[in-house]
Amino acid sequence: MAYESLEEICRFCEAEAVPFWRAVLLDDMNERSASESTSIDTMRNMWQAMLDASNAYDETLTSQSGLVGGMGGQMEAWRRKGNTLCGDFVSEVIAQALQMGESNACMKRIVAAPTAGACGVLPAVLVPLYRENRAEEKQIIQALYTAAGIGQVIAARAFIAGASGGCQAEIGAAASMAAGALVSIRGGDCGQIIQAAAMALKNLLGLVCDPVAGLVEIPCVKRNVIGAMSALSAADMALAGITSRIPPDQVIDAMREVGEAIHVSLRETGEGGVANTPSGKEIAARLMIK
Repeated sequence: MAYESLEEICRFCEAEAVPFWRAVLLDDMNERSASESTSIDTMRNMWQAMLDASNAYDETLTSQSGLVGGMGGQMEAWRRKGNTLCGDFVSEVIAQALQMGESNACMKRIVAAPTAGACGVLPAVLVPLYRENRAEEKQIIQALYTAAGIGQVIAARAFIAGASGGCQAEIGAAASMAAGALVSIRGGDCGQIIQAAAMALKNLLGLVCDPVAGLVEIPCVKRNVIGAMSALSAADMALAGITSRIPPDQVIDAMREVGEAIHVSLRETGEGGVANTPSGKEIAARLMIK
């Protein structure tokens, strides 16, 4: 990818009078020597895979470890009772995040966005909008380009793997991507898109990666919910005109600094955090016996 910063994308958008998503599309076409239709078809396939994964969720399945399964169905049932604190839409987002995370743990087909462990964040905010006819397919695909551009810059300037920078690199990056995608759908400009991305990521700085028994299940699945919530709040703040006091690219750089400072026990090794609690160690020991 040619872009090394979010600000660079915005400068290109201003110079060429194109929206953020199109700047990313043009870069993809150049990078892969692909036609516009080929690039868009590829992105449409990604979106269809997200929809298929959502439609294929099976609340009766549990992961091989037995640690997760059915939570997405439980949340959906609670939502349908109409008594949630969060309201119908946000509760649907929560259910979608859980369902996608559980599907990953159950070895179903998902889209890594940007990683498998963070696969629930983007579809959690996009699928409900689409199903409620609050966003058309064309808008969703454009938003996915926006998300891809943000993710690529984060990967280039910092990292997106929990083993490299903690869960802030996975869920944090996913939240940042989702926030930008939401602003794109709502017609926000380039500045609002990257401000949303910055605020969503900043909310999750320092989040450690501490999978129990080394599996991307506990606490990973529920963290997809937190990422989606960060994206929603950051998008609305940006659309309201609220900005990050720290420039977006500097937030990404800060994430890299924090990630490099996080102890190795808190970078996907399963040796620290909740993985190192008595319950976490008991689960790990039990699974090793099996």
